[in-house]
Amino acid sequence: MLDVENYHKFARGYLSSRGKLPDNSICTAQQRLRFIKAAIRKAKADGVQGLILNRPAEFFDEEFEWIQNHGIKNRKNYVESSRVGRTATRVVRTERDVVAKIYHRYLTERKRNGKLYDWNDIASFVLKELASDREEHRYRHVVIDEGQDFSPEMLRSLVALIPEDGSLTFFGDMAQQIYGHRMSWRNAGLHKPRIWRFKENYRNTKQISRLALALADMPDFSDDPDLVEPTAPPADGPLPALVRFSDESKEANFVVSRATGLARTQTVAILCRTKEQENFIWRYLPNAATQIGRNMRRWPSGPRLFYGTYHSAKGLEFDSVFLPFLSEQHWPNPSDIEALGPQEAAAKDSLLLYVGITRAKATLVLTYSGKKTKLLPRNGGLYRQ
Repeated sequence: MLDVENYHKFARGYLSSRGKLPDNSICTAQQRLRFIKAAIRKAKADGVQGLILNRPAEFFDEEFEWIQNHGIKNRKNYVESSRVGRTATRVVRTERDVVAKIYHRYLTERKRNGKLYDWNDIASFVLKELASDREEHRYRHVVIDEGQDFSPEMLRSLVALIPEDGSLTFFGDMAQQIYGHRMSWRNAGLHKPRIWRFKENYRNTKQISRLALALADMPDFSDDPDLVEPTAPPADGPLPALVRFSDESKEANFVVSRATGLARTQTVAILCRTKEQENFIWRYLPNAATQIGRNMRRWPSGPRLFYGTYHSAKGLEFDSVFLPFLSEQHWPNPSDIEALGPQEAAAKDSLLLYVGITRAKATLVLTYSGKKTKLLPRNGGLYRQ
């Protein structure tokens, strides 16, 4: 028997089978942010002090995600935890005690509102339940695709799921690690794994691949040591196009017009940084355009125009890809700059831009209004301008 499902569907199903998933017990992203804001207010009212309390709620949201994804169980472990990469200095040790107090209040606030889980810590509850589960599990062999999107806790829970005579196979491109889950195999519960590195690029042309690798060589790109430079792809094609506009309305008109024309004979995607940008481009799209997302019940075949966010397009590929709104106004994302600081926001969005670029198989069009983002490589030989 073969089941294909995402991690959170598996997690919900397993907890439900154990009687641990009451109705409406997982809080949404919006509810989570509301509970965090309430936790900050109550901490201040209780006399908790620290300059870090002046940071926006989105900052704490990101930090709590790191705590949950890495399975940090208590204040002591969090304060003493070692971190690598650009996030290492985001919260200095002297401030972590305050963050831990806010996190405890967030969990209390969440539970008070009838929410037992959120999407970031549900893997920890699966792992905890598996530790006491003596029944035969449903799966003997687990294959993980897009593994770079799995947190350490997700991987640990899947390792705990399989029996001794089972297997876990992991496929992932660490250069697309846009959720920042830096980890060792041992830390993820995998000991002495057999590793195969695939260096052939069968998706992108030489020109698109060169741009992606140039982006990966930029100072803002993640310093992840697992990035493997692929050997030269056999396919040849045009240079990616870089087009400037005076305003975003003209930009959107151009992108939709060109994408619609190409979609008569091939698969084409227009990818946006945010849902707000997606909604903006939607006003210019023809009715036949297909939104990429969870609501798709089946993948349509043949030539077609798609649109969606970078996140929704992960793991997909299209003959042609348009990436609009690549101005310094939007990249790095201003809300991430406020929450994370400019350096980490740039690192995060560089990974996201890498994902968007590598969705294109043959044709790539990048557009912007005003000044282009500094996240793009400056080598003019990589583009047709």
